[in-house]
Amino acid sequence: MTIFYILDILGTIAFAISGALVAMNKKMDPFGVFIIAFVTAVGGGTLRDVLIGNQPVIWMTDITYVFLISSSVFIAILFRKKLKHLQKSLFLFDAIGLGVFTITGTEIGINAHFHPIISIALATMTASFGGVIRDILCNEVPVLFRKEIYATACIFGSIAFIILHHLNIDQTIVNVSTTLIVIAIRLIAVKYKLSLPTFYSEN
Repeated sequence: MTIFYILDILGTIAFAISGALVAMNKKMDPFGVFIIAFVTAVGGGTLRDVLIGNQPVIWMTDITYVFLISSSVFIAILFRKKLKHLQKSLFLFDAIGLGVFTITGTEIGINAHFHPIISIALATMTASFGGVIRDILCNEVPVLFRKEIYATACIFGSIAFIILHHLNIDQTIVNVSTTLIVIAIRLIAVKYKLSLPTFYSEN
């Protein structure tokens, strides 16, 4: 079992729980909770694999992902009463998933010998598009399209990964440090209410 596979599993679990918490906040039934958790966990990776021609997509060939998501949903439902601060729990798991999937997306781009800009785009897509699908299905404006610093954290993390990778630093250190960079940027942005400027047209 490689570090890459372990990171992918951790990201899947984190986003599955994140999706399940959102669905429970919306008072969905168990099937709805599972669907939202599933698309949150694998939506970004599925879109990435389709774009780069990696088919069938990974969760179709490795049933472990389906079991992981199902188990994560079960745990989230089972302990829902203990998660008194659902919004804080949702934010934490979403930040973890964002950090981990940023790294896996970047590494896939590097291994495929794509230009660094394309690798960064793949990383951002892998990390954030599952959340976009989740929010759309839950009738929310996707966080990616709001002024919150979300995709920006992915971009900075991916850039850091590429730089450290080209400096031939130990891969484990690269994975851990860049994942923490993404999580830290997201946490700091929310704590201090940092955001990007918004634009609007005057009538």
